[in-house]
Amino acid sequence: MPLSILDLASIADDETVRDSFAASANMAQYAEKWGYRRIWYAEHHNMKSIASSATSVLIGHIAAHTSTIRLGAGGIMLPNHSPLVIAEQFGTLATLHPGRIDLGLGRAPGTDQKTLRALRRTPASADSFPHDVLELQGYLSDQSVIPDVEATPGKGTHVPLYILGSSLFGARLAAALGLPYAFASHFAPDALEAAVSAYRREFQPSPQLEHPYVIAGVNVIAADSKSEAIRLFEDAQRFRATRLVGRGRTFTQEEADLLLDSPAGQQVRQMGRYSAVGTASEVKRYLDEFTGHADADELILLSAATDRAAWLRSLEIVSEISELREK
Repeated sequence: MPLSILDLASIADDETVRDSFAASANMAQYAEKWGYRRIWYAEHHNMKSIASSATSVLIGHIAAHTSTIRLGAGGIMLPNHSPLVIAEQFGTLATLHPGRIDLGLGRAPGTDQKTLRALRRTPASADSFPHDVLELQGYLSDQSVIPDVEATPGKGTHVPLYILGSSLFGARLAAALGLPYAFASHFAPDALEAAVSAYRREFQPSPQLEHPYVIAGVNVIAADSKSEAIRLFEDAQRFRATRLVGRGRTFTQEEADLLLDSPAGQQVRQMGRYSAVGTASEVKRYLDEFTGHADADELILLSAATDRAAWLRSLEIVSEISELREK
């Protein structure tokens, strides 16, 4: 079972954006040694705790500090962009780092409604997502679907595309286009089984992919003791709740716990339904069971530990129990 990493490029309370980038580069170097298949970075905007808004630029920075691990977007929110510009960006990355670049695509804005307008898009922009995917795919292939318009760099790079989603829409689009499907079960767990089932049932082979391929997201916090893992997980839940529900306010631990007990906080807890938390053996058992439950071909792990040392240790433990280096 290939294992990969989703890095949110988080900015801790005592960190700068530059600190976050340095931590991501450091983690990527370790992940490469540990045997992880890929690291993805997601496009988010107007979020003070996430530094991956300029996703392609961050991927280029990490690629320059690593040698072999695959890197990509998980994902680019395509309705925010011109397909031609994204083709040029990822064509550039693939030319500089051949055989290492992935391009995951989503249709959500990755932000709030005010920021959506600042991005010069409207809610209706998502309606053209299937067409935009095909246009982008053409720019990265040998034959553009837009006459007399080519991506340079981009043409002929055949950067592999992945459809990201948390609903049946993305599953069915990925199936119809014959593309790999990545389900965001690490924060949107509800439709996991139905979406994967629909994707596998409706999949049509394509030049990129002969058989269906599912990547499922799962939260992971592994530690040397169960009590430590639980403590780290609760800290991560508090951090997520204060960012998503607290709207930038500063909270004490007691206030954050009260926030988690509120109806909005309970929704935050529900987002983390699929979470492997515990010692090495407990996490391994959970990941094995989750793989079967998700009918996944690959897992992409989000370790939300707010302590950097614990973040790295969690990913190291998973690599050890999965024997990634031997694979």
